[in-house]
Amino acid sequence: MARQPRVQTKLFVLDTNVLMHDPTSLYHFDEHDIFLPMATLEELDHNKKGMSEVARNARQASRFLDEIVRDYEQEIEAGIPLAPHSHNGATGRLFLQTRTMNGELPATLPSSKVDNQILGVVLSLCQQHPKRQVILVSKDINMRIKARALGFAAEDYFNDKVLEDTDILYSGVRELPPDFWETHGKGVESWADGGRNYYRVHGPLCHGFLVNEFLYQEQNRPLYVLVKEVKGDSAVLETVKDYTHQKNNVWGITARNREQNFALNVLMNPNVDFVTLLGQAGTGKTLLTLAAGLMQTLEHKTYSEIIMTRVTVPVGEDIGFLPGTEEEKMTPWMGALEDNLDVLNRTDDEAGDWGRAATQDLIRSRIKIKSLNFMRGRTFINKYLIIDEAQNLTPKQMKTLITRAGPGTKVVCLGNIAQIDTPYLTEGSSGLTYVVDRFKGWSHNGHVTLQRGERSRLADYAAEAL
Repeated sequence: MARQPRVQTKLFVLDTNVLMHDPTSLYHFDEHDIFLPMATLEELDHNKKGMSEVARNARQASRFLDEIVRDYEQEIEAGIPLAPHSHNGATGRLFLQTRTMNGELPATLPSSKVDNQILGVVLSLCQQHPKRQVILVSKDINMRIKARALGFAAEDYFNDKVLEDTDILYSGVRELPPDFWETHGKGVESWADGGRNYYRVHGPLCHGFLVNEFLYQEQNRPLYVLVKEVKGDSAVLETVKDYTHQKNNVWGITARNREQNFALNVLMNPNVDFVTLLGQAGTGKTLLTLAAGLMQTLEHKTYSEIIMTRVTVPVGEDIGFLPGTEEEKMTPWMGALEDNLDVLNRTDDEAGDWGRAATQDLIRSRIKIKSLNFMRGRTFINKYLIIDEAQNLTPKQMKTLITRAGPGTKVVCLGNIAQIDTPYLTEGSSGLTYVVDRFKGWSHNGHVTLQRGERSRLADYAAEAL
C-alpha cells in the first residue's frame, strides 16, 4: 500500500529533457519527491545512442536510475528513498509509474504524443493527491505553456542556474566612491616594487573586495589599481600597467579604453592562469587575447604555442559535412581568428609586404585550431589555450576543457552571454557564467567585462539600436 504523502513536501514530475540536461537532477530536489512517468523512461531509451552530449547524459541518467532501483527490494510503488544514493543530499523519494494513468486531457491533445502522455500523468497525479502540490519540471517552454493552460503548475529546471539575474554577475571591475581616500586613507602604507606602486588601505569597503578585482576612480588624477590581497578590513592595492601608451603596446595593439587596459593586464600577467573576458560584439575580446598570446609565445617565449577552439554551434542552417583534416574542418568556424590576424599583421608598418608575409607564416605555424570533440584525455603543457564563444558551453563541458590545462598553460575564455545559440542554455546556466562566478576571488584568476565597443560607429549604433 502506498504511504501517505507528507503534506509539506511537493511532488515533482520530471520531463525527459531535464534528465538529459542534467542527469544528477534526480538528487537536486532536497526533501521533495520525484515522479518519473513511463514515457520519460521510454524517451531516455530512444536518446541513449550516439556520442553527443545529450546521448551521454541519457546513458548516465539511466545508470543512476539503475543504481537506485537495483538494490531496492520492497514495493516500488511506495517510492524508493533517494538519501542512500545522494549522501543524504536528497531526502525525498523516487516514484516510478507502475500502472496506467490517463488524466482526462482535451480531445485536441492526441495521446500518441509523448509530451501529452506526460501531461496526462500529471493530471492524474493532481486528481489522486488533491491536497498535495504536484509540479511538472521541464526545459521545454511549450510543454510548460500547455501544462499551465490545463491548470496545473509547471516550472523550468533552475538548479543549474548560477544566477537568476545576470546583472549581478561579477564584472571584475568596481568604481571607488569619490570619498574613498577620506574614509580609507588613514594610516595608508605605500611602497614600490618591480616598477609598480603598492598601497595598503584600511576601511569598511575592503571586506567586499576580491583578489584580482580592478578598482578605479575617474577624477582629476585617475586611479587604476588591482586588489592583490584582502585581510579583514585591510587590502593591498597594486597600480596597473598602462597599456594605453604606445611604449607598452602588445604586438602593436594598445588599449582604447579602461576595461581593455584591465584586460591586457590580466592577459599579460604570467601569474594569472585563467582569464575570462565577457563583452558584446566589437569590444575587442579576441583581438586583445590573440595579441597577448602572440607576444608571450613569439617574443617572451612564455608559451610554446597558441591553441584556439570554439563550440561549433551554427547560427543559421548547418552547412553539412566538411572535407579535410581536423584543422581544415574547423577553418569555416574560425573566421574571427582570420579577421583578427589580418589586423595584427598590419600593425608593423615598416615590415613591408615580404616581411609581413614571413611574419604571417610564422604566426600561423604557432597557432593550432582544435575541435572540442577531441579534447577528452588530452593535457596541454606550456600552451596558451583560447576558448572562443564559451557562452555556448555547459558547465560540464567547461570543466572538461579547463581540466586539460597542464603545467605552465594559460586558459582564456571569451564570450558574450547575450548571444547563446545552444538550446536549453540560458544566460544564468551557461558554462561561462558558471566559471566567472566560481573562479572570482582566486589569486590566479582574472576577469573583466568589456563595456565599450571599439569596432566602428556603425557596429556600436547597431548594438544599441537593434
